[in-house]
Amino acid sequence: MKKLAYALVLTGLVAAPTVAMAEEDSPHSLSANVTLTSDYIFRGISQTGGDPAIQGGLDYEHKSGFYVGTWASNVGWIEDFQGYESGNMEIDLYGGFRGDIGATGLSFDVGAIQYMYPGEKAGAVDADTSELYAALGWKWFTVKYSYYVSDEVFGFDSDGGDYLGISGSLPVGETGLTLGASWGTFSFNDLPEVDYDDWSVSATYDMGKLGKLGDGVTVGLKYTDTDADKAVWTDANGQYLGDGTTTVWLTKAF
Repeated sequence: MKKLAYALVLTGLVAAPTVAMAEEDSPHSLSANVTLTSDYIFRGISQTGGDPAIQGGLDYEHKSGFYVGTWASNVGWIEDFQGYESGNMEIDLYGGFRGDIGATGLSFDVGAIQYMYPGEKAGAVDADTSELYAALGWKWFTVKYSYYVSDEVFGFDSDGGDYLGISGSLPVGETGLTLGASWGTFSFNDLPEVDYDDWSVSATYDMGKLGKLGDGVTVGLKYTDTDADKAVWTDANGQYLGDGTTTVWLTKAF
């Protein structure tokens, strides 16, 4: 937690307006975000071996629904689990199209994302992964299906795979508090011993409810667990990456 506190000082999180590319009625928008989290959990699996992470993203969106963006975080599993000689960074590039489906109350999101992990592989299986995704939302619920088209999936020589996730988030009136829950299942082609399910419960709070200084700032608390095989998902330091974990985080949107 000392590392996390130090990171908070370095980022200098203060209230700031959302970045706009042009005047208010412009069809273009540009936004950014930075997050400090006690542990980086992705689909139930710790990406930092229980250590804190500093994360940030930049997104462009057109009013038509087209969007592109990039996001990055420090990670630990590239060296500790995957066996790279060096590598402690994840960089994602993504793009897609989203919008509402008429007056049905349904929304959709389709796109692609490339997960990149720069570093010295030293003969390890490539961790870079290509994913196509499609999501359908209704009120507070979302169902998302991701299909992996790369020959390797996050360092496993599985020749593809998929992930199905169901999530919900329910605002508690006008309090700024939002409660959430999720369940997902990950399947790796030809590697059934690597498959697992994950689930989580969470709560987030909009700090803007406390005053202007908190505009764009969100704090969160989440508990995540999996049924991942401990023999498969334990890194070189003896850290079980699929263990039940409680994380806290702070996000600032610009």
